[in-house]
Amino acid sequence: MLSVFVLQQVGFSQGGQAAVPFLQLAPDSRFSALGESGAGLADNSAASFWNPSGAAFLTGQEFSVTHSNWLPEFHLDLFYDYATYRNYIPELGGSVMGSITYMNYGQFVRTGENSPDPLGTFSAFDAAVTLGYATKVSRDWGLGMNFRVIHSHLSDQGAGNETGSGIATTVSLDISGMWRPESLPIPFLDYDMGKKLSIGANLSNIGPKIFYIDRAQADPIPTNLRIGFAYRLMEDDYNALTYTLDFSKLLVSTTKGDTNVAPTSAEWYRALYSSWSDKPLREELKEVISSMGLEYWYGQPGDFLFSVRSGFFYEDPNYGNRKFLTFGAGIRYDVYGFDFSYISTAVWKDRENHPLSNTLRFTFSVGWGGKAEKGIPRGI
Repeated sequence: MLSVFVLQQVGFSQGGQAAVPFLQLAPDSRFSALGESGAGLADNSAASFWNPSGAAFLTGQEFSVTHSNWLPEFHLDLFYDYATYRNYIPELGGSVMGSITYMNYGQFVRTGENSPDPLGTFSAFDAAVTLGYATKVSRDWGLGMNFRVIHSHLSDQGAGNETGSGIATTVSLDISGMWRPESLPIPFLDYDMGKKLSIGANLSNIGPKIFYIDRAQADPIPTNLRIGFAYRLMEDDYNALTYTLDFSKLLVSTTKGDTNVAPTSAEWYRALYSSWSDKPLREELKEVISSMGLEYWYGQPGDFLFSVRSGFFYEDPNYGNRKFLTFGAGIRYDVYGFDFSYISTAVWKDRENHPLSNTLRFTFSVGWGGKAEKGIPRGI
């Protein structure tokens, strides 16, 4: 369990303040290549993670699956898989969606309390199953929500005299909204930003704490607020260029209290506001993660298309200190798509061998019956 905790701290940074930090991991290749920004765009089945309400503006059906080896610089057998499905159902007035996330931490050797002799092995993993719904409440506004079951299997039994196991299950909710105006004229400039601008917000992983062996030591799950913007900078019959920008903050509040007492974390409904006030505002704002990206598509909708992407992710040095560049590309032919993304930290000398460096994600998708098969994403 200690090994898993260390890997989580290194790989998820601020997520180390909460349990099951894998829920914050950018799961798909496309938006991962955009600096891990997507709350303002969310125009594919991965909207289930970035902003469920984005699916309110989509039609047809889509399926995708993503695979990535995690923390490749450690040369371990860590990996995660992410599968999604989205379907617009006119009778329901919106889209239903679902996803499965699986994070594998590998196998560990079990030893005795007072002896290094191996007693066997056990596997550790985290998993989540998510179901969601998104609908338009007006021409320009969409709302979305998710219900999620989270299962964490860190150890099949306690250590030493501990009874029980390192296995826990809990649930969470996501609530999201998106504004995608059909028309937004700019006074005195004779310019309409309609169908170019999109703004979204997603409050994810709202739910009770999770505990393994001792309920008194329960930890919060990573409730997170993400606000995103997307703007279509250019578009014609063959080209499209989109800019994305996200800001996100972990809404977890910990009280140190007496030096002789272990820190305690607030319940999620208190942390929604206390996580903005338990430190000076300047420090709270430093906890906000910034990410941005550019995506370029070339091709004619309905035919072969090609895309290239790049982005930047930044976390304050005192609150996680993750910063990296992202790159990626994708192709679309008929109903099929393939995307990949790559993380690089080599431009900073102090982190050439950072565990996140050289992380690759690969996504295969199939979209049919609606906008997904028209080629260039038409979310905005």
